[in-house]
Amino acid sequence: MDKQRYLIVVATYNERDNIAPLVEEIFRQTDPLARNLSATFDLLVVDDNSPDGTGIWCDENAARYPRLKCLHRTGKNGLGTAVVEAMEYAIRERYDRMINMDADFSHPPRYLPDLCVPMADVVIGSRYTSGGKILGWPWYRHLMSRCMNAFGRALLGLQVRDISGSYRNYAVEKLREIDFSKIQSHGYSFFEEILWRLQLAGATLEEIPITFEDRVRGNSKINWRESLSAVRTLLTLKR
Repeated sequence: MDKQRYLIVVATYNERDNIAPLVEEIFRQTDPLARNLSATFDLLVVDDNSPDGTGIWCDENAARYPRLKCLHRTGKNGLGTAVVEAMEYAIRERYDRMINMDADFSHPPRYLPDLCVPMADVVIGSRYTSGGKILGWPWYRHLMSRCMNAFGRALLGLQVRDISGSYRNYAVEKLREIDFSKIQSHGYSFFEEILWRLQLAGATLEEIPITFEDRVRGNSKINWRESLSAVRTLLTLKR
């Protein structure tokens, strides 16, 4: 029986302080998991030409981590487009599953084994399902996230609690059914849109609880302007 091939994806922009410990921890968590699941785990960093040298670090450490790959982009073109390129890479290279996670440790790698056990088409590391929680956010981040999730669920008819969280395990076979040329979201609203498109394609969705931990190094890229842009994008999907 062929081994299942997993691609873990991390999109980066100025994450030099986080990338080294994150890569080490991802491979530490997936080494025993690979043996248990009879699987292989590759890590793809999609870097938007980070001025701090995040992509350069990946190239310099490729020999140390043979399963580390880096996709270099020409500039900061939006998180959604970075993940689309990673999905197209996963399809092209014939991976079985693709796991997306943040680069700042807000998605702790210790949950990778939990994400890989259920086998729905999309397994979501959820902050809002029973047992999930968020640590380290100010009140306005909680409010912004809760409002966006409630609005998006009602507008798009999504059947899961956490529609904006990006810590997910996708079945690549299901991603093949998506026409990426129709994706309208370039930023964080991509994660609501791709979930909606996958649900329309008949994908099964499942949530497992995680504790989301606010970043301790670097700066968050989310703000109110990004949230308003997400609202506008989601409204266009229902026209």
